[in-house]
Amino acid sequence: MATTVLLPAGFNDFHGNTPAVEGLRMAIAAGRLPHSLILAGPQGAGKYTLALMLTMALECERQPRELWSTGQSLATYCGVCRNCVRIGSAIALDELVAAAVAAREELRETDKKETRVLIQQHPDVLIVPPDPPQLLIKLGQVRTLIAAAQYVPAEAPRKVFVITAGNFMKEAANSLLKVLEEPPDYAHIILCAENPGELLPTIRSRCALVRLGALPVEELEMLLADRRPEWQPRHRELVARLAQGAAGRALNFDLESYVAARADALLLLRSGMDDPDHSALFRMTETYRAGAEGQTRTTVLLRTMGLLLEDLLLLCAGTPERVRNVDLRAELERISAAVSFEWIERSSRGLDKVTSGMRRNLLRNLSLDAFAGQLAEKVQ
Repeated sequence: MATTVLLPAGFNDFHGNTPAVEGLRMAIAAGRLPHSLILAGPQGAGKYTLALMLTMALECERQPRELWSTGQSLATYCGVCRNCVRIGSAIALDELVAAAVAAREELRETDKKETRVLIQQHPDVLIVPPDPPQLLIKLGQVRTLIAAAQYVPAEAPRKVFVITAGNFMKEAANSLLKVLEEPPDYAHIILCAENPGELLPTIRSRCALVRLGALPVEELEMLLADRRPEWQPRHRELVARLAQGAAGRALNFDLESYVAARADALLLLRSGMDDPDHSALFRMTETYRAGAEGQTRTTVLLRTMGLLLEDLLLLCAGTPERVRNVDLRAELERISAAVSFEWIERSSRGLDKVTSGMRRNLLRNLSLDAFAGQLAEKVQ
């Protein structure tokens, strides 16, 4: 069942990073928001959500303002005018991208190759997501952005372009440089990036950078207690730690899938550590064999295994307070006592090889079985 995605009713409902957000609101109210802006932060930190909120504040027909405690004017949005409603509807980005991809699949083969995924719920706001299946920002998308930037706004005060990820094809990144350096007075380009260091230095130098930092675990637990009251306290603590400071990741965390994947990851670890009978292991890995569902489950399993290995490393390093899987602390301590740093490093490299093999369509169950065999080669 698809999860309903809701845009915050106002900036006060955006969790964390208050100084950065208020600085951006102040800049909009003063008419000094940079024309080229990078919003940087981990997945789930709210970069795309904040980009839409800033866009609504720029484009809102009513242009409401709030007074800060220092007397400074802060921009906000009404959320009900035509501009706000249309821009806000783009919050369900995954659904819109899926619909665009489905529509592209209906085209003739020649047209399909030339068609790029773009989201435009408002005529003056263009959203550029990574284009499936490679999930990169491609040259055709950037060319469309450049062409659209040459025309003045049709219905709103500004033209806004939101690039939702920093994964560029080289040609696309180079093509973006000119418009970043000299954007029209009426245009704003907001680029969301998990790691701005992966962007070309020439892109970074042309943009103002705003970093969204991680929220404390305690703050995320309070947020989950309010939004996920059906979860047990131990589950809220677990998710708050696994979210790595990202409110969006915590609120949308699929706890059921994670717990199921973690059970399989533990079976891999146990089979490698002290279980000579691998029949249960083979029955488990066989379920990851084929199909799109198997691919999704394998991805979650590998990420979960990575988190368990990180927790083992933290325990071996003498920093148990940083362990994420707190409900498995006792078992993880037992495992960590039986392995060494070298074993964890070698297992992490093996996990990277399995992940790389998945991209080359290697048989999933055989790759997982081989990885379990490598885990059994303990280094004391």
